[in-house]
Amino acid sequence: MAEALTQYKLIVLYMLDHVDFPLTNTQISNFVLEKEYTTYFTIQQAISELISAELIRTESTHNNTHYYITPAGRETLSYFPDKISSAIKDDVLSYFAENKMELKQEISVIADYYKTTGQEFAVRCQIKEKERSLIDLTIAAKSREQAEAICANWQKQDEEVYGYLMDLLLQ
Repeated sequence: MAEALTQYKLIVLYMLDHVDFPLTNTQISNFVLEKEYTTYFTIQQAISELISAELIRTESTHNNTHYYITPAGRETLSYFPDKISSAIKDDVLSYFAENKMELKQEISVIADYYKTTGQEFAVRCQIKEKERSLIDLTIAAKSREQAEAICANWQKQDEEVYGYLMDLLLQ
């Protein structure tokens, strides 16, 4: 089992090393489960141990966690170039080639909320491109339900809202 867990950790590191953006827990899990490499709980254990060992780092919001490879993770991956089969490497690269735009879109549109001192909520809506904000908008909401609705709708309508604002502001 230890050998297999090491393999799954290396797959996660390999995935994170081959994209120029973070991946979410869902994206990593979906790939591993789709290819039937292991179970959901095993990949979660591998991710958890990578975080504990500081080989990957996280950024979390209310609804998602983004994973980034650390320099130590890259170094560790370089020690084991032959521990990941070429078939698995090909699967990862094919997955990215087929899904890169969707994967990037999922992590570039961010919505999160937090409670303000006035017992209301502030919702922060962002669109990022290569760690650079294209838009960073904070909106007040009167309740948690409103904040959650704004977050959900931002994920669905970010392009329309951004386009509308740009058209309006550039008139």
